Order: sequence, then C-alpha cells, then structure tokens
Amino acid sequence: MKKSYKDIQDFIKTLEDENELLRISKEVSPELDISKITDAESKKPGGGKALLFENVVKDGKKTFPVATNLFGSEKRMSMALGVENFGHAQRKIEEIVSLRAPKNFSEFLETAKKFLPLTLIAPRKCRAKTPPCQEVVMKGEDVDLSQIPVLKCWPKDGGAFFTLPLVFTRSPDKKERNLGMYRLQVFDKNTTGMHWHIHKDGAHFFREYSELNMRMPVAVAVGADPASVYAATAPLPRGADELLLAGFFRGKGVPMAKCLTVDLEVPADAEFVLEGYVDPKERRLEGPFGDHTGYYSAADMYPVFHVTALTRKEKPVYCATLVGPPPMEDCYMAKATERIFLPLLRSLMPEIVDIFMPWEGVFHNIAIVSIDKEYPAHARKVANGLWGQGQMSFCKALVFVDRNVIPSDLGKIWSLFLESFDPTEDAFLSGGILDVLDHSSPKANMGSKIGFDLTRRARGEPAKKSFIPEPASLEDTTNIENFMRKNFKGFEGIVFSKGFCAVAIDKAGEKGRDILSALENSKLFEGKFRALALFDADVDISDTSKILWKIFNNVDPERDILFCKSGLCMVDACKKSRAEGHPREWPEELRFDK
Repeated sequence: MKKSYKDIQDFIKTLEDENELLRISKEVSPELDISKITDAESKKPGGGKALLFENVVKDGKKTFPVATNLFGSEKRMSMALGVENFGHAQRKIEEIVSLRAPKNFSEFLETAKKFLPLTLIAPRKCRAKTPPCQEVVMKGEDVDLSQIPVLKCWPKDGGAFFTLPLVFTRSPDKKERNLGMYRLQVFDKNTTGMHWHIHKDGAHFFREYSELNMRMPVAVAVGADPASVYAATAPLPRGADELLLAGFFRGKGVPMAKCLTVDLEVPADAEFVLEGYVDPKERRLEGPFGDHTGYYSAADMYPVFHVTALTRKEKPVYCATLVGPPPMEDCYMAKATERIFLPLLRSLMPEIVDIFMPWEGVFHNIAIVSIDKEYPAHARKVANGLWGQGQMSFCKALVFVDRNVIPSDLGKIWSLFLESFDPTEDAFLSGGILDVLDHSSPKANMGSKIGFDLTRRARGEPAKKSFIPEPASLEDTTNIENFMRKNFKGFEGIVFSKGFCAVAIDKAGEKGRDILSALENSKLFEGKFRALALFDADVDISDTSKILWKIFNNVDPERDILFCKSGLCMVDACKKSRAEGHPREWPEELRFDK
C-alpha cells in the first residue's frame, strides 16, 4: 500500500488499480445528474465505488472530469491516510501521545528515534519553477468560475457549491495558519459565498480582521493530495497547523506554492486554486444547501469571497463530495476522525476506553462511550469533560457503558437500556452549544443535552430500581393498536420490537407532548415496553437506521423526552411547530425528484 500520493490524480489511479474506482463515460450534467448517481453509489454496502465522471457537459460544452465518493469507504479512507486500516492510524497517533520524558540517555535515544521524523513532516516549499497548480493562470477580469463544473447537489439548493474546498487563511499577525473546509456557493464569475460557521477557526480569524477593518486574504485549493483533504476536516485545536497532520500521515511535508495575488500558500499539486479576499463589511444571502444532516440548511447572510486569480493544472480533475442522509462519503471521513482522535481524548480523560459515534447521529448528535468507572458520578464527570472539549461540545447525547462493553455493539447497548436503565438516576440533562446545523433546539446554536449512564453502580451510588418490562402479548399489541386508531385520527401505524415501539402519526396540530401524555395515561404500555417514539406519518418505521436518524436529529432532550414513573422512556421525534415551543422554521428533508 502506498504511504503517500503526489496529488489527487495519483490517488485516483491507485484506487483504479485496487478496483475501487468506477469510470462513468456517459454524458452527465453537474446540475443534479452527478449527485443522483453519487447518492445511489454511496448508499451501497460498504460505500460503493469512487466515481470518475469523464464526460461532464455544462452549458452545452464538455468540461473537466469530476471525481466523487473518493473517500467513501473504510478502505479508501485508510488508503488516503497511507494506513492499512483505521486502527493503524489510531496506533500511529497513540505512539506520539504516549511519549514520555526519558529517564536516562538510553531512553532519550529511543525517544529521539520516534520523535525526529516529526521534523520531516512540516510543509515545504515547492521547488518547481512553475508549480503544477499554476500551469494555467487567470487574473482579474479573466477569472471565470463558470469554467469549473461545480455541482448543484440537491434540487432546492440555492445554486452550485464547491463542496470539497481546502480554505487557507492566516491570522492578521500572520502567526497562525488555518486550513478548513467551508463550502462556497458560486454567485457569479468571480465571487462566491464563504460559509464558515461561528465556531470555526476561519470565522475566528474573520472576526479579528473585522475588528481591524481589514480585508482578509483567502486562498482555496480544490483537489489536493488526499491527506491534506482529510486534514482540512480534522477537529484540531486552534493554533495547530492542519498541514502538519497531513505531513504526519504522508510521512513527508506537503509541497506548498506561493499564491500570485495574495500572501498565502497552497498545496503546489492542487488541481484548482482560487485566490482572493473577503471584505468584513460585505454579506450576501447564501443557501439553502442540502447538508450532511440530511436536511436543507436555511439561507442566511454570509461573507463574500472575491476571486482575484484562478489557477489550475493543464489537465485537472474537479473533486467534489455529496453530503446528505447517511450513509454517505462524509461518514467514513468522520469515522476516521473518531478513531484518530480517540488517543487525544484519552490523554485528557484517561478513564475513557473507547468511543462510538453512529452515523445516524451525523457525528455530532450522539456518542457511546465506554469508561473505566471508579467512583460515584464518574460518568457525569466524563460527560462534563466531553461537553467542554472541542467539537465534542456539539454532542447532544452521551451514553456511558462499562469498559468491558463494546460501544459499537448496539444490540448490547439496547439490552443494557432494556434491563438496567433506571430513569430516576441514570439520565441527566445539561445544556450548552450546539452545531449550527442542529435544527431541533428552539434556539439556534444552543440547547439542551442529555446523558445516559448505563454503567454498573459504584460504591456510594444508590441501588438501581428495576424496570425490566415483560414481553408484550398479542392481546397487548392488539389493544394498543385499537386504542391508537380510536383516539388519534392521524395514526398511520405502529411497529413493535423487543421492548420498543415506533408510532407513525400525523400530529395534525396536536402537541407531541400531549400525545405522549395521553399514551402514558392509557397505561397500555406500562410494564410492557422500555421506550416509545413518535415519528411523522411519512417515515418508514420499519427501517431501524431511518428511525435512529430521526431520533438523533429531531429531538431536543429537554422538550421532547418524557420519562414515566413506570420506567417507560417516551420520545417525540416528529417535526415541531411554534405551538410546541419551536419558533424556528423546521428544515425540509433532502430528496431527489423521482
């Protein structure tokens, strides 16, 4: 297996050699065609194949090839990082995290052997007279972004978006560099939106430039080497250079080229580069956009990126990603992050054994964490630590299990919830920041959080109360169905499984909380089920992945979860209205026209 790649085309060739690439020669448009094919491919078991569209036609003219789903499997994501698997990537990080100060000269030499290669991973200057990314140069009025086959991904998107851009910025004092991935909506031939969320480092630098009333230089690379592409998505702390992470996995520094119109550097082997600036006084309506949550993020006012130069290779490949309802390509990139950054979480909280973030939670809504529990309230201590740690602070729900439980074993997790969850002691609410894309909270960017402690009791903690449900009989389920049909005109159906029932219902103006209270008062579920969840009438409640996605995305814990005295946990995973205390507009789910 190759440890590093010169550029993204080298990576694409290697994917083809490994039978991981599908070439598509039929004529396609960058407006929806490519997205539909990519969506279908990424939903295949294991993530399908990487796709190279060779015959892309825009405005009646053939344009550059387009590559998608390049990182959309565990194998391809591992190949991108030059490792055999995610476990290997994790161990590489653990070797560095575990370094200790040497006690004697022999230990010093051993430590030096491990540490010295780090000096080789810093980004370095490209030695070529003309960097590959500047083989073709357009400046000023010659800049024309319409030449690039930028994708319109979903039917109701506000336009075409760069979805895999590497955005380079520097702090005003030029002491810190940031590499992030922030989507860019194409407005016209030489301007785009700059969609950096308020919590991101790019937005932090932008605020600093705004305070100084200075234009902010920006450079955007599209189609760099795969390690650099991944590094742009990595949740590094502010001040850490993402290019060092890219160099770490490449085993050598990323060659960088100086931009032509701004004082920034970009990967020399990028396919396309956009150079320019953002004016802190200027905003323009950007969006809507079909986002990785599986919903459209709303249109809003964002900074404008003015492109002063567009450079590219002579024969470039345009690289894009499609995000939407999981599983998709970003799930595998996020899974790599889960594994790679686990050692760093352990270094801060050594009691953490393992962590699992189901892709139905779109990687910032739920995490299952195994811990080495030692004392009372230990799980709550770890929860507070995680809710204050980097991007883990966006996490809406945390589930804690003992060290001998594998967090990804969802069957085991459900058994623990079914047999040992005590709602009087094992659930705890908190609050804090939420991801900008979270739509379930009544307030933007902030809301409630919940923790579930499924660990064994430590000495000093109260004994668990038993709420183990008895299996529901045919008579029980028949009585429930009859009750639902009689009392709720919008009732569409119900699915029963071990200790759980999913209800599809058109709330028809009723409050979810009132429906849940009526079900609780019926006593029909008492002692028969551990959990019940309401879903909108159009949801396929027989699809376990779909209902988990709805629960993790549509629920504000404080408002939408009800714990009954019988031990039943009730959840409203439906859309919310103003009458239910949700003043914000509820987003529309992503769908392609049939």
